[in-house]
Order: sequence, then structure tokens, then C-alpha cells
Amino acid sequence: MASIIKRGNNYSIQYSTGSGYTRKSLRTKSKQVAEELLRQFESAEFHGLESPLPTKTPIGKVVGEYVRKMIATKTTRSAKNDMQYLRAAFGVCCPELEYSEYRNGGRTPKKPIMDGKRQVRPIEKSCFESIKTQDISEFIIGLVDTKGIKATTANRYREVLHTLFSWAISEGRVRMPKDRNPVTAFKRLTQRASEIRYLTLEQVDEQLGVLESHRLLLAVTAVFIYAGIRREEATWLTLEDVDLGAGANGMIRVRAKTINGEYWEPKTKKNRVIPISRSLRVILDGYQPAASPEGWFFPSPRSHCQWDPDNLSRALRVANGPYGLEWGCLDYRHTFGSQLAQKGVSLYKISALMGNSPDICRKHYAALVPEAMGDEVEFGSHRCSAELHSFFNGTKR
Repeated sequence: MASIIKRGNNYSIQYSTGSGYTRKSLRTKSKQVAEELLRQFESAEFHGLESPLPTKTPIGKVVGEYVRKMIATKTTRSAKNDMQYLRAAFGVCCPELEYSEYRNGGRTPKKPIMDGKRQVRPIEKSCFESIKTQDISEFIIGLVDTKGIKATTANRYREVLHTLFSWAISEGRVRMPKDRNPVTAFKRLTQRASEIRYLTLEQVDEQLGVLESHRLLLAVTAVFIYAGIRREEATWLTLEDVDLGAGANGMIRVRAKTINGEYWEPKTKKNRVIPISRSLRVILDGYQPAASPEGWFFPSPRSHCQWDPDNLSRALRVANGPYGLEWGCLDYRHTFGSQLAQKGVSLYKISALMGNSPDICRKHYAALVPEAMGDEVEFGSHRCSAELHSFFNGTKR
């Protein structure tokens, strides 16, 4: 026997468990909704089905199960990236989010982001089901206001959290109030057009000149600029991937591989081959990779193991700092695409070389293509052009 009772403004359901009575809040102020939940509860009890009442599950339990599911179904890189967002949102709420579980070498957890007396703390609630849209909004907007993250990053937080709640409702045996995903009501932030930074040919010479005394940094930067590969792709290159005997000047193969039991694949899950240009070949001929057990083409300068992407970026900042150069790995990659676009190479070919979709390349580099297409817009008859010229110069009335 079950019934609904009203406590304050909220309704609860009270039912017998054999040894007494149990009361659960329905988390609604609507009597109509409460009566519908009561009907569903009694129907589920009669047919031996799962209770439709909202559950109360610890946040760490839900997030931990979801992380284990990601590790089993996603690529290592994709799972690690999503875990970073979850750790920022909920803190280290479960063993699965501890740094030692997903970062080689581990790191000291970051302190709450401070801005004067303000700080953005992880979402902390009594249970997973009690998280509301307001909590999601306060966390993400807090990052925008305090840390200054861009709309793209904010929308990525929203996407990761929305996927988590959707999984919890559909597969995680979590009954949210009214079976609603609280992230849905938080609208995506408007993203501005991408601002693409790239180096001019004169700046390329300047950058490579600064790194002449750093053979390793010179080689990896040249690969970014002249081959357009991603930072992580560079750190996963092996000696077998850089074939200096193929084609005119050699080939760089960005492809999936398993090393020391860890599987890696390109971001788009597609292998590709990039021809080595003459300029890049000159630099690679003067570069001799240090010996490493796994045969890395760009091994860490200290341990000769795989180079961590963040440490690679840090080494470039240190080398460029005294010269006032603030370019980074992404700027070098955009230089490859931008210079090809200005040269008149089709966006389809650029996308194939860079491992992007044509839509992404169009978004980033389409504005540069017209600079090299002045002759492409000329059409019309010679007679028409002559008549217009004479008309606007006053020779024809």
C-alpha cells in the first residue's frame, strides 16, 4: 500500500516495506505529477518491475562506472581527454579519476581556480540525482568568467556532461527527477569565428633560425610547419614512420600502432601519408634521432622515452622566450594549411594532407584562398568588356 503526502511545498511517496514504512521525496511541487508517479510505482510493484521513483546514487559511483565504460569502448586518447573534463567538473570523486590511473608519471592536482575571492569548485551535491541545470550552469559559466575559457571549450564541457547524464539515465540505472537530463536546458554558448594564427614565410625563417642550435626542436618544428601534423602525432612518430627513401624526398606516415601494449590511432581514425618537401628534407637530413628502445623519431631529450606533448610545448616556449616569439605547435600546423591555401592548393587536398575534414579546412582556410584566385573570377566576352570600359571612361554616350 502506497500513498502520497505533502511536506511543505514538496510531495513524497510513503509505502510499506514489510518491516515498516519508507518515505521518498518525489521532488515535485505538482500534485498531478505526484499522483502519476504514485500510479507508476504501484504498477511497477504489481508487475515486479524496477521502481520508477528517483534514485539516490553517490556521484563517485556513477562517474566511476562511466569512466570504466569509456576506457573499455573509447580510444585511450579520447577517454583521457573526457576524464580531464570530468575531473574538473566533479573533482577526484572516484579512484578512476585519480591522476595515477590515466597520466604517466601523475601530476599534482590543480587547486581551485581563483579570481580575487572567487573560485570555481567542482560540482558537489548529496547525490547524482540532485544535480540541477543551475549547478551545471554555475560551473561552466564560472569557468568562462574566472578562467576565461572560450565558448568552444565551454561547449565541450557541456557535451561531456550531457553524455554522462544520458548514459546514467539509459544505462546507469539512475532515475533523474522526471527522467530529464539537466544539461539539456543549458544552451550552447555562441562560438565566434575561429581566429587562425600562422607564420609568414619571413617568420618561418625567423623561427627556424632561432632553433638552429636546438637540433631536436628544429626538426620537430619543421615537421609541424612543412608537414602540418598534430602535436600528439609528432610524439607518436617512430623511425619506421619517417621514410626518407620513398618518393622524391621521402614520406611521413601518420598511422595507428601499438607500442608497449598501448594502442594509438590518429584523431580522425584514418591513416594518411604526407610527402616530405625539399625544405623539410634539408632539415631532416641534418637531424639524427637519439636511440630509444621503442624507436621514437622525436624521443624525450632527457629520458629518450616517448616525449609528452605538454613537455614538448614547454620546451618550445623556453627556447623561444628570449627572442620574444610566442608561436606554438598549433600555429605551426596552421602555417602549413594557410600557406598551401594561399598557394592555390584545393581545400580537399589540404584536408587530406592534414587529416581534417573538408568542412574544417573550409572553416579555417577558405578566407585565404581568394588571395590566390584573382584570375579565377574573370569571365565575359571581350566585346562586353570593351564597351563597358569605353562607357565608364566617357568615350561612349
